[in-house]
Order: sequence, then C-alpha cells, then structure tokens
Amino acid sequence: MASTFGGLNTALSALYAQRRGMDVASQNVANANTAGYSRQRADMVPTGGAVVPAIFATPADKAGAGVKVEDIVRLRDNFLETRGRAEHAQSSYLTGKQDLYTRIEGVFAEPSDTALGAQLTDFWAGFGDVANRPGDTAARNQLLQRAEVVADGLRAGYDALSSQWDTSSTQLGAYTTQLNNAADAVAALNQAITQATAAGMPSNEMKDERDLRLMELAELAGATTVARENGAVDVYIGGSTLVGGSTARHLVPTGANRLEDQAGAEVELRWADNNLEAVVTVGTMGAGLETLNNIIPGYAGELDAVAVSLANEVNSRHRTGVGLDGGTNRDMFVDNSAGVIGMTARTISVGLTLPEEVAAGTINGTLDGSLATTLSKLGSATNGPDSIYRSAVVKLGVESQTAQRRADIQGRVTGDMDALRFADSGVNIDEEMTNLISYQKAYEAAARVLTSLDEALDTLINRTGLVGR
Repeated sequence: MASTFGGLNTALSALYAQRRGMDVASQNVANANTAGYSRQRADMVPTGGAVVPAIFATPADKAGAGVKVEDIVRLRDNFLETRGRAEHAQSSYLTGKQDLYTRIEGVFAEPSDTALGAQLTDFWAGFGDVANRPGDTAARNQLLQRAEVVADGLRAGYDALSSQWDTSSTQLGAYTTQLNNAADAVAALNQAITQATAAGMPSNEMKDERDLRLMELAELAGATTVARENGAVDVYIGGSTLVGGSTARHLVPTGANRLEDQAGAEVELRWADNNLEAVVTVGTMGAGLETLNNIIPGYAGELDAVAVSLANEVNSRHRTGVGLDGGTNRDMFVDNSAGVIGMTARTISVGLTLPEEVAAGTINGTLDGSLATTLSKLGSATNGPDSIYRSAVVKLGVESQTAQRRADIQGRVTGDMDALRFADSGVNIDEEMTNLISYQKAYEAAARVLTSLDEALDTLINRTGLVGR
C-alpha cells in the first residue's frame, strides 16, 4: 500500500534540494573575487519510485519520490585549462626573452653620442688629428685617452652583460626553488583530494588550489598534466614525471657560476634523484636557460669579436711604425690577462703609456703621419671592428623587435584564452542572483506543498466523522 505520507517526503526532499542549491549559489557569490575559484552547481536528479515489487504490496505510486542533489559539480573545462596552461607557458617564455633583450639594449645604448659606436668614431678621428700634426704630443696624448675610452667601453659592456648573466642565474635558482615548492604542494593536494574523493567528502576548493599550482608550474617550466581516475593528477616536464600521485621530484640547477665559465659548463636543470638532465624549453625557466646559455654569451661574444678585431687591425699596423722616441714594434692594445685568457672585451687594455710611444709614421721623425692616416681609415673597413659592432647592434635591434612582436601576439592569444576560461568557470553575479531567486521560489513552493498536505492531513485525522454530531 502506498504511504499516505509520500507527498510529505516528496515536498521535504524538495526543501532539502532547493536549500542546497541556495547554499551553492551563496558559495559562488562569496567567492566571486577569489583568485582561481571555479563556480559550482548543484546537480539535481529526480528520485523515482520503487522498481522492485514487494510481496503482497500494491504497486508504487507512479509520481516518483521527489528530488535529490546527486553532486556538487565544479564547472571547469579540462580542455580549456590544458590550453590555458600551454598558452601561459609560451607567454612566460616570450615575455622573459623580451625583458632580457630590453636590458641588453640598455647595455649597448645605441644610438648614442656616448656609446661604443661613437667612441670608436672618436678614436679613428684621433688618428686623423695625429696624421695632421705628427709632431704634436697633445694630439698623441688625446689619441691615447680615446683608445683608453674604447677599451674601457668594451670592458664596461662585458661587465654589464656579466652582471645581467649573474642576475639571470640567481633568478633561475629562485625559480627552481619556487617550482620545487609548487610540486610539493601539488603532491600534498593530490593526497588530500584522493582521500576526500574516496570518503565522499567535498574537494572542489582543494582542486581549485591545485589548479593554481598547476598554472604556476606551467608558467615556470611548461609543465603538462594527466588526470587519474581517483582525482589525482600527474605532472610532467619534458616527458619526465615531476609529480606522480602524492610523490614529487625536485630539480637543481647545475653548470657555470660566471659568464666567462659558461662556454665550458653550460647551465642545466637536472633531476635531484638521478642527476639526469631535465628538458625545459618553455616557460620562465626555459627563457632563463636560453638567456644563460645562448643570448647573453652570444652578445658577449660579439663584444669579444670587436675587441679582437680592434686589437689585430690596429696592432698589426702600429708595429710597423716608429714613435717619437724612435721605438717600434709596439702594440697599442694588449691583453691584460697576460695571455691566460686571450684577447677579449673583458681583458683588452691600452699598452702604451706615453704619447711619444704612439707611431704616426714609418719614418723616424716628426713629419711622417702616413701610418696614422692609414689607421684613421680603419673605421670604414668592410670587416673592421666598426662593421662587426654595427652588425651586432643591428642584430640586437631585429631580435629585440621580433621578441617584442611575438610577446605581444602571444599576450593577446593568452588573454583570449583566459577570457574563455573565465567565461566557463568564473562566477557571474547576475547568473547567481537568478539562480538564488529560482531556488528561493522552488523552496517556497515546496513549503506551500507541505502546508497543503498538513491541512489535508489535519482534516483527515481531526475532522473526519464529525459531520452530524
């Protein structure tokens, strides 16, 4: 026999379900401005009647038995999240390179009246002054001062690049620590989520926190993820496992500690447990590795090439000349490392100390300025130091502009993807207000059903049989 009170149970289930819906809507509104929060939805399903008949029982009421909240669903699209992490990883990589090129442009500071290009121009003009006044020690002294300015400009440029390298190396170490901490956090959250899922406890907020950490790992090193059926996620970097369930691995930076040592010991990221190289090509750390191993050493090499060309071109000719003191076979530029390192932008210096040591011509005396005239024309040489330097500056400008353009384009792509992600998982206040009103009206209707059933039962129980008394 169907229960007389089945309607009460149906109305009561509606009260419970609609109240739960209002609770979920309230949680969404409360976290509308919480970073990383994903809106939630109460999934309601109808409760049907009994489908297995009992012995001697009349068939169940076909109207069903009410409603229940089957689950509190976290509205987040895994495809959009995966795409979002990939776009953020690429954006972090390109932004890191763009920032570096901007800093390197500050080192070269071209075009400028005081940068190395102008210093070289003044240096060659100094030879022209000596050629015009071979016997004037003031002109020779001015030439030596300009030579020292050029050498100092090369050393300062290298030192500035070395400082940038040191800063990038320190940042890579900090990013590695940040990545290791984030990996530990994901492993701990995996364990908590797995336990909560197995026990039927809520875990949506923990998943939101984990997604924030996963985005952090993607931005740092381009980490990718694979979800498990038990609620955990595995995290990979370059095809190797960073987080597996509740276990996290760590990375350590290895290699050179100074720019001048980089050629013999490239900076790498290695796994702490087996010392194998971790392949990181995107993200902030990918940009950091390229900075330390390619970009800064490349431009330091350009300055070295300028220094070597300057020394070779000037010294090879200056050795053939004669100074005012009669001396010959002298180098104007020398390696201050005494041959330990070799001529570089870091070690170049002026080897002459007295203006009489400057060779203006090939004949002893004060009237021969032929050699100085020849040297003054080196500034326009096709493969001279100026040409090498101009090529480096042009290359820097092109690469910087390219990096800027790529970063801007990727920024727009990433912004569009974030907009899609937020539209899918972000809280819309208007929508939540509509939901609240809908749940409220449904709750009021269920309460009215209870009232109607209560009045009917009151009539049945307390008033039946009173007619005619």
